Amino acid sequence: MAMKKTAVIIAGGGFAGLSAAMYLDKNLARRADAEVTLINRENFILFTPMLHEVAAGDLYPGDIVNPLRRILRHVKFVEAEVQAIDLSERRIRCVGGVAQLALELEFDHLLLTLGSETNFFDLPGVSEWAVTMKSMFDAAMLRNRILALLEEATLQTDVAARRRILTFVTAGGGFAGAETTGAINDFVRETVRYYPDLNEELIRVLVIHPGDFLLPELGQELGDYAEHKLRERKVDVIKGVRVASYDGTVITLTDGNKISASTLIWTAGVKPSPVIAPLPCQKERGRLLVSEYLAVTGVPGLWAAGDCAAVPISNTDKFHPPTAQHGLREGLVAAKNIAAVVLDRPLKPFTFTTLGQLATIGRRTGVAMVFGMKFSGFIAWCLWRSVYLMKLPRLAKKLRVMVGWTLDLFFSRDIEQMITLRDVQAVSDLARRIRARATGSGTPLSASESPSLIIN
Repeated sequence: MAMKKTAVIIAGGGFAGLSAAMYLDKNLARRADAEVTLINRENFILFTPMLHEVAAGDLYPGDIVNPLRRILRHVKFVEAEVQAIDLSERRIRCVGGVAQLALELEFDHLLLTLGSETNFFDLPGVSEWAVTMKSMFDAAMLRNRILALLEEATLQTDVAARRRILTFVTAGGGFAGAETTGAINDFVRETVRYYPDLNEELIRVLVIHPGDFLLPELGQELGDYAEHKLRERKVDVIKGVRVASYDGTVITLTDGNKISASTLIWTAGVKPSPVIAPLPCQKERGRLLVSEYLAVTGVPGLWAAGDCAAVPISNTDKFHPPTAQHGLREGLVAAKNIAAVVLDRPLKPFTFTTLGQLATIGRRTGVAMVFGMKFSGFIAWCLWRSVYLMKLPRLAKKLRVMVGWTLDLFFSRDIEQMITLRDVQAVSDLARRIRARATGSGTPLSASESPSLIIN
């Protein structure tokens, strides 16, 4: 009779999920009495701190992704999206593939590292028209959008239309917002010189922030420095208001003012994965409440880490912030404690103090708070690059990024559109036809419409 294996499932392959999977890959997945599975909607991990560099053309999309199958040798990988979790039956339900095949897996231990998704706060038009910065596709499409709008502006003869087309607004002045604003401002202003029919005076870049200063996580001094540097580079900074609505051409602010713009980049909020909401567990502002051991309160065998977990700070009524550096360590501690339960060993509590936080605000300029010390300007920019280069998984990717950064010192950025609207439409149409064919309701695909273009 075959021995029943302890089934450990990690749902989500972000920083917390990969950290957990890498530990279990070495310390549990090799055992004959255990099976560890990682479920993720993509077969790669995206290094999100460098997304804005892809949007600005400093790096190529492939530079900041790493294949999960290459990193994990013993953990089973399933490319699928989690749809629901049945805690009473201890089953997790997913769908995978272009054909949206239904999958169901049983678990003894489930670690939820599902991350977060963009929160549009039900503002009129924002979810329909705004651009997000959460995925590799988002960053690549933003870069292509900027180039497409420059091309479109050359076709316009009306100056007001040109100004609207070349107005780029970022909602949110936190890390993602400030970094994205600085990066695209440099990109569009450097690129416009290749368009003789246009001039830099037509370009307007803005950041809208509800607080009194940018980058509130770093304090007012560094936030004010970031604002000063952005203004130096012709970025308009609007503080103390929020976006109220957007119809694709006009942004309405909460103070009644309106901004004519073709692009609204939304970095103004996130919320936990919708899979979390139906779970009958204690929550803190939508995140799963966990113990100091990362175990979900009141549900044996259920664990959580990263953005979807509310991790208490010892001896306080506060919680650890949902940052990448916390997620990495939470995932590791959760994995250690899962292995400890399986192997009948003592658990270890999660303790961690933020080492520092860094942000770039444009070419060769940054701000940083490291071990309580403040840095700004070129040295902070160098710190940012050094720290995140070290954190990037796999030597091959580190070298690619180093080469990209080195070439960037001597050559101008590429300005070709790598993805056109026709490409997006073609892929979307093909995906719909593959799903229809899988369900028996579609027409056959021609030889030139090979599904392998998407599936592989």
